[in-house]
Amino acid sequence: MPPTDASTDAGTNSAPRAGSSTEDTLDLRLTDELLALFGGDGPVTASGPVDDASVTAPGPAGGLLDPPADWGPLTTSAGVFQLVPVRIERDLPLISKWMNDPAVAAFWELEGPQDVTAAHLRPQLDGDGRSAPCLGVLDGVPMSYWEIYRADLDPLARHYPARPHDTGVHLLVGGVADRGRGLGTTLLRAVADLVLDRRPACARVVAEPDLRNTPSVSAFLGAGFRFSAELDLPDKRAALMVRERALRNLL
Repeated sequence: MPPTDASTDAGTNSAPRAGSSTEDTLDLRLTDELLALFGGDGPVTASGPVDDASVTAPGPAGGLLDPPADWGPLTTSAGVFQLVPVRIERDLPLISKWMNDPAVAAFWELEGPQDVTAAHLRPQLDGDGRSAPCLGVLDGVPMSYWEIYRADLDPLARHYPARPHDTGVHLLVGGVADRGRGLGTTLLRAVADLVLDRRPACARVVAEPDLRNTPSVSAFLGAGFRFSAELDLPDKRAALMVRERALRNLL
């Protein structure tokens, strides 16, 4: 991705790409023993209110990830922010439009007709709940796309020393006007705080932006993450970024 502030806010370059081996994230099926080990509590259906009824949505099914729909709004320096679970029938045109922005498509690789984006969303929405695709709603306006996922249950865990309940974050900021002004950094910090506040079993929030995307790595550093390692993933060489609960008030 071009080294610009806009590219920093456009996405973290860490989302699973079509046709890559990371896609088996959502094909994995856990045994009852593993579900017990990682804290699955059975099916959960959740919903959460937001001020704008047009962006209210039920949370994804599954007991592997505390549902972001229940996390509520958070006041940030940029405004009131909330994660709202995606509904394909409502949100697909907007998310697909963002995916077709060249700055986003360069790393997410989900450009094309809406069916391409739908094929990326449906396995998460219909899966076991380990990944939650969400809209980021700022002052009542959907302006970003997020994936909050169990990194310890993801193929990413094969490439770093994962710990139980490690939680991963993918982000893209949709509107060009919202890029290049530090908004991505502000929201990354806010969402990492939400994860740590709402997921008491989680000690670390992780991300794996493309190592070549210096602005993206800088955004994570500005949001209180630290650079932990370089990872050779199937589709990229990544920077493992980690925000630890124990250091959250120091960074």
